[in-house]
Amino acid sequence: MKNKIIWFRAKTYGWGWYPSTWQGWLIIVAYLFFFIRISLGADKVLMAGGNVFYSVVLPEIVLTIVLIWICYKTGEKPGWRWGNKE
Repeated sequence: MKNKIIWFRAKTYGWGWYPSTWQGWLIIVAYLFFFIRISLGADKVLMAGGNVFYSVVLPEIVLTIVLIWICYKTGEKPGWRWGNKE
């Protein structure tokens, strides 16, 4: 069986992941780049009289869902944790 590289490790406290390889950090940097780029376009949408929900909020929600999906597929199994089990 092929060894699977874990891009995101499960957090020690709480629920979620953190990046553990350069691939994971690259995904986070790309997510932040696109999130900020979409957010900076909000003022142009407002000035043009466009709908902010469809132009800003919805793309950011979809972007966040894609990030969570990538973390789920390339990371450890998520679950509530409270410290290391001994």
